[in-house]
Amino acid sequence: MALKYKRILLKFSGEALMGSGDFGLCAETLKSVVAEVKSLRDLGVEVGIVVGGGNIFRGAQIQGSGIQRTTGDHMGMMATVINALALRDVIESQGMRSQVLSAMSIEGVSTGFNANQVKKNLADGDVVVFAAGTGSPFFTTDTAAALRGIEIDAEIVLKATKVDGIYTADPKKDPSATRYASLSYDEVIQKNLQVMDQTAFVLCRDHQMPIRVFDMFKENAVIRIVQGDDEGTLVS
Repeated sequence: MALKYKRILLKFSGEALMGSGDFGLCAETLKSVVAEVKSLRDLGVEVGIVVGGGNIFRGAQIQGSGIQRTTGDHMGMMATVINALALRDVIESQGMRSQVLSAMSIEGVSTGFNANQVKKNLADGDVVVFAAGTGSPFFTTDTAAALRGIEIDAEIVLKATKVDGIYTADPKKDPSATRYASLSYDEVIQKNLQVMDQTAFVLCRDHQMPIRVFDMFKENAVIRIVQGDDEGTLVS
């Protein structure tokens, strides 16, 4: 079966792992996400993953507490490590090889990032999960996804969301909102569309890394994307 994309960077939020809950991890949602990853691997797609940590910690929780922004960002990075470890184990329980690479040094838990080694691991069939964002405060995991996608020579960054693309307005609040089939990087930046942070879009624009925003809960959506179907919204 012909593939349009052989190596991808898949990005989804920590909140996506909560399922119907309001905190933590949902076992069934983890299994569902990993089932999609397995389908990709079965097709021969090389998969890198960046996951957020909002299901465990969000900076808004500590506003006014006296905890500094830098400290809060480091706390958020550690939350992504928890999610990455969970993903790794579920991935391996499905017969795939996986490893967690963290931008923060955590001896005995994860290894550090080395782009050349990661590319070899991906080519060998490992699913690589990137944790701790960029390792620096003030940058989101969206920016980490753009950065890692560029560094590992991914062919596209796939941003998994709870809606099926980028809309003119929030479709949950505005029933007249319409979905864009495609946008340029500059259009996204000028319109201040909030599906990813602008630093991520600028990085992708400067390195000509396409981004496709899609509904992670739509069955086989990511499979159709790697086969070249027009799913969600393409930013290029």
